[in-house]
Amino acid sequence: MVLEYKEVYMLLGSNLGDRELMMRQAIERIEAEIGDVCLRSSLYETAPWGNTAQPAFLNMAIMVQTTLSALEVLEKALNIEKQLGRQRTERWGSRTIDIDLIFYASAIVSVEGKLTIPHPEMQNRRFVLEPLAEIAATYIHPVLNSKVEDLLQSLHDDTAVKKI
Repeated sequence: MVLEYKEVYMLLGSNLGDRELMMRQAIERIEAEIGDVCLRSSLYETAPWGNTAQPAFLNMAIMVQTTLSALEVLEKALNIEKQLGRQRTERWGSRTIDIDLIFYASAIVSVEGKLTIPHPEMQNRRFVLEPLAEIAATYIHPVLNSKVEDLLQSLHDDTAVKKI
């Protein structure tokens, strides 16, 4: 049987503890549990979004090749967050690690209350689009039918995002 690999784009974020260490540990666990990390953006320091009364984030986009389904990737990502100390106490709150699924190949996935891919707000968030454009500028959003670089160019979010 031939395994079919899917390209999954994820955004990693951390604003608690040793943020760079959290990112490295998340990538190590993603490689062990989900698939090969083939592309990585630079690290970006970003102002918090939604709840602005918290420390700045480090964010990074990655592309992973996996044989897992979208729901399996989500389950593994949530488990990795938990292993790395993520506690979900408030919406848009501080966190040791956040792993968001942005794209799963060119699939459109909707599982009520669990998962929506493409990420439903990614096109409105500079902290997602800046690092994503670094590794997937010409990737076409399967719902909006626009390249990531075009979504970034037309973005109205002026939240501070600085490449480190």
